[in-house]
Amino acid sequence: MTPLGLYEPGTSVLHRIPAGAKFLGVLVLASAVLVLDSPVALGALCGAVVLGYVLARIPGRRCWQIARTLLLLVGFVFALQWWLLGLPAAAVVCLRLVAALAAANLFTLTTRVDDVVSAVERALRPLRRFGVRPDRIGLLVGLTLQAVAALSVIAGEVREAARARGADRSVTAFAVPFLVRTLRHADELGEALAARGAGDR
Repeated sequence: MTPLGLYEPGTSVLHRIPAGAKFLGVLVLASAVLVLDSPVALGALCGAVVLGYVLARIPGRRCWQIARTLLLLVGFVFALQWWLLGLPAAAVVCLRLVAALAAANLFTLTTRVDDVVSAVERALRPLRRFGVRPDRIGLLVGLTLQAVAALSVIAGEVREAARARGADRSVTAFAVPFLVRTLRHADELGEALAARGAGDR
């Protein structure tokens, strides 16, 4: 597992596209998701994202992990939206959710954290004259990406441990260990940053 926790090494076309260009593409897609309100158009957008997974040659095992998580989330949102707003609105909301989250996950699967951090620092370098610290912002972006991956890993391990104890349906059996391990991870990260002088002037 890489520092990002999600990156899938490869040599596909998507892997070779620069991180900045891919990030811009994700932003464009997210904007399109917000603008479009047709289930057909949003379905086509979801199809395009699925094609991206095929082009990136993401292993079926990783795709199933992503799909399983998305199905749980989308199923809950769909039921809630159907109850509150009706079937057409629920379909639009869920298709937007699937397209945006699947595209963002594809970005993390095909992009290393170091490449993302470097792209952010290069983009913000001209703003140094205004007091912006590109290195600090790049570090923040990198830590955010790694934190998301770390929380995903912790959640998976806690869920597996609860399932092994036969308590996979218990909210407490998941929430308490997850909270404890998350706080422990935050403490360890803070100590590591302090040891490296992060935050010192």
